Amino acid sequence: MEYIGHKSDDGVNREQALIEHLNGTSALCSEFARRFTMEEIGKLLGLYHDVGKYSIGFQKRIQQNGPKVDHSTAGAQLLGKYFVPFAFCIAGHHSGLMNLGVRGDIDNGTLVARMRKKLEGILDYSAFKNELPELSVNKKLFPAFSDTFSAMFFTRMLFSCLVDADFLDTERFMRPNTLKRGEFSDLEELYKRYNAYIMAWGNPTNKLNEKRTEVREECINAAHGQEGIYTLTVPTGGGKTIASLGFALEHAMQHKNKERIIYVIPYTSIIEQTADVFRSIVGSENVVEHHMNADYDDAEFGDEKQKENERKKLATENWDAPIIVTTNVQFFESLYGNKTSRCRKLHNIANSIVILDEAQMLPNDYLIPCMRAIRELVSNYHVTAVLCTATQPSLNKYFTEDVQLHEICSNVDDLYDFFRRVHYEKTDFEDTEALVAQLNIHKQVLCIVNSKKAAQKIFDGLNGDGCYHLSTFMYPQHRRKILAEVRERLKNNLPCKLVATSLVEAGVDVDFPVVYREIAGLDSIIQAAGRCNRENKRPLEESIVYIFEIENDDTKIPSFIRLPREITQMVMRDFNDISSTAAIKKYFDQLHVNKGESLDMHNILGMSDKRMLFKDIASDFKIIGETGRGVFIPCDDASKKLLEQLRAGVRNRSLMRKAGQYIVNVYENQFLKLQGAGVIDVVDENINVLADMSIYDVHKGLIVNIDDGVGVFF
Repeated sequence: MEYIGHKSDDGVNREQALIEHLNGTSALCSEFARRFTMEEIGKLLGLYHDVGKYSIGFQKRIQQNGPKVDHSTAGAQLLGKYFVPFAFCIAGHHSGLMNLGVRGDIDNGTLVARMRKKLEGILDYSAFKNELPELSVNKKLFPAFSDTFSAMFFTRMLFSCLVDADFLDTERFMRPNTLKRGEFSDLEELYKRYNAYIMAWGNPTNKLNEKRTEVREECINAAHGQEGIYTLTVPTGGGKTIASLGFALEHAMQHKNKERIIYVIPYTSIIEQTADVFRSIVGSENVVEHHMNADYDDAEFGDEKQKENERKKLATENWDAPIIVTTNVQFFESLYGNKTSRCRKLHNIANSIVILDEAQMLPNDYLIPCMRAIRELVSNYHVTAVLCTATQPSLNKYFTEDVQLHEICSNVDDLYDFFRRVHYEKTDFEDTEALVAQLNIHKQVLCIVNSKKAAQKIFDGLNGDGCYHLSTFMYPQHRRKILAEVRERLKNNLPCKLVATSLVEAGVDVDFPVVYREIAGLDSIIQAAGRCNRENKRPLEESIVYIFEIENDDTKIPSFIRLPREITQMVMRDFNDISSTAAIKKYFDQLHVNKGESLDMHNILGMSDKRMLFKDIASDFKIIGETGRGVFIPCDDASKKLLEQLRAGVRNRSLMRKAGQYIVNVYENQFLKLQGAGVIDVVDENINVLADMSIYDVHKGLIVNIDDGVGVFF
């Protein structure tokens, strides 16, 4: 009897022999696991992952369209008795990694329950013995783990090897004519392109470029060091993006095991501009963005561009490109994930250089689990990590003695002195009206506040030409349009007053002569200062960042701002220069001390114990919590065409990403009030359309008249 592993879905009904699939998956799984010296374990895992398909029940299903059959439990039971990670990987290679469970579990979705399961319909799968070599397991190959966290991390890595190998071998059979994956330039070629790009600059012609060159040269020199964790502390304007890429490529030349560079960035706005810089240096075809707005589905290009986009789209599934630019959310939620789609890419993080840009913006509620994951990657998976920021938090305490942080720049204080472009002044206002009156004096001014309610109120008081508002009450495409107008007015020295929430602080390249920042965390204030005298075209004494409070303000302070705000007030009392390295260190030290256990708010490390709660950890590790309900704003011809498709039932990744550019997220209580007012048209459970455009203001976005501030307007 010939045992079948897959049948094609192309109408031809081609058949893939089961032994062919097992051998193909085994070879790939072994290749992937070699990255962390577990090739023999990977080989065994891939070879036996589908032995349940040798049962009569499964063969009836695939050949005669019989009932569904559990084919994964058999392999889990067969190999799991030798090594528990085998059981997790095989049992979950379709459904995802599950919780371990406890003794006595039956039919509740845990691994213990699966290992006790009676295999109805596949009681006899012993035919595998006729096609596979005799099962021989050398337990000396199994790694020893220092703790359960390391065991769970290893299991996710091994799981990644299996699911990616399984996907790729199946894809190879199902789509034999599909575009080949992984046809990118190698890092040596990218290194040559980088050097050619730098050489084209010539010698620096001014002191600014001389200092940027010094930073880059320090990065190149440091790259000759050992694998490990580095910090790159460079103020805004110091050229850290290009310098850090230089470090990564030089480090890859010194450590030939390095296969890719992974840039991890907090916001999509920063990702897009960083990826543009990299594309200009090493070529568009070698840079893959992986985040919610990256869209490689468009077919509006020539054949070569379509091929490039298809190759990039495939690379987002398993990160097999030389340069990946992604988000904190995508990176860390994958490391703590349990689903095949999340975990598939993990093995490609091994042997990489991971650069965490704007490291001070790592989520405080998950800071300790994030640092623990970085430590594990560096210690056991040949990763070099760079924590790259203009305001370096003090993170040494989160690493053990065997993993030390190495600062790349030899004199950070001198860099801060050189790149100081603004000075800070504390000022207070009696009420919002007093603040507005002060803003109206300026020809060009940026005001950043802590809540959307405050932003709308202040905007209402601005007068004259060129008044703008930015907040997440505006859909993304609207915000982009406003920013383009702001940049144009600033460029042409026209009147421009912008009031915004903190969304303007990170990665938004605007340059105002003066900035007002409502008091918040010190890192936020310094980020805001990066929007003032950004191009260093004005004297320092004329470039002022005013830090203000409003004394008679009825807007409640968002809870997540209260503690950072209090610590900033303390730092302002203790330091004349709040942007100094000493002040920044004091701020982060106090913040982390005060937050204490809340730096692992959801007890992720506590759950990484002997219970091995893969599913629960993945569920609880959500950097961005519930963002409420999305409301689609049909405001122009493009959005109305998208809406026609949505109403017609069209649902695909490209369409949903385009629709996302016209969505405003509101909290549940806001949504219910809008719905109760009859201004929401519910297309389906995921598509809600604003039916009354009169409550979407062309300047302020969605108008939601709710008075209780804190849960609504931040």
